[in-house]
Amino acid sequence: MAVDLKSEPLAPQCGVTIHDIRLAEAEDETLDAIRRAVFEHGVAVFRDQALSPEEHIELAKRWGGIDINNYFPLTDAHPEIAVVRKAAGQETNIGGAWHTDHSYDQVPAMGSILVARILPPKGGDTLFAHMGAAYDALDEDTKREIEGLEAFHTADHVYKEGGIYAQTDIGGELRGQDLTTGATHPVVVRHPSTGRKLLYVNPSFTVTIAGRSRADSLPLLEKLFAEARNPAHHARVVWEPGTVTIWDNRTTWHNALNDYHGHAREMHRITLTGEKLAA
Repeated sequence: MAVDLKSEPLAPQCGVTIHDIRLAEAEDETLDAIRRAVFEHGVAVFRDQALSPEEHIELAKRWGGIDINNYFPLTDAHPEIAVVRKAAGQETNIGGAWHTDHSYDQVPAMGSILVARILPPKGGDTLFAHMGAAYDALDEDTKREIEGLEAFHTADHVYKEGGIYAQTDIGGELRGQDLTTGATHPVVVRHPSTGRKLLYVNPSFTVTIAGRSRADSLPLLEKLFAEARNPAHHARVVWEPGTVTIWDNRTTWHNALNDYHGHAREMHRITLTGEKLAA
């Protein structure tokens, strides 16, 4: 029996806020309805949650498999949870650019369940962009141009020794910097549940169109990035104590804003197992 969620759009083309749900107890038909909302809208926001680490893990297990993160420090007691933190004295934050988590994996993560633990007095919002809306907005010539193309994704320039994060004040917190990443995916994928066409490239991890040099790839990639950066496709999550978000990496980009210098911010993230992407 289908469950009707009490919800409202977060923005016209991206995101939904879902009310009157206690995530610690969500299962069966209720969890199925939440899945459908996340797949369609890209990100779902839940307020006034009191989700313990144990309940966070159990919710993720009910959703499906959990991917252990190789880069961010994990809590010793709860290895399924990655800690995404910025200390008050740090300048650089994790995730402070438009990206799609784990697009550099052969089987990218489905998404994440992110719980707010420590928040600054203001700032630290997260922006989301809907890749179905971005694809739909492309002109027909561009849609024909990218049909059947693939792109190469990697995180080596970010996480490896000598990479962007390794050279910042958060570099000492990262693990797994000796890993080599890389995967090729269609530029346009179909969502495995909704069937909607989604633009699947992002400026943080997509480096080339398959079979082309970086220089030859950039004009087309930048054209696609520009449409995805259009604020018409975006939503903004303003974090409050007790806020939990669940998002779909196939459907969205996200960008953690770094506008709270001098204050700490700590989020607990569980990454949800995905499936191989197809055009």
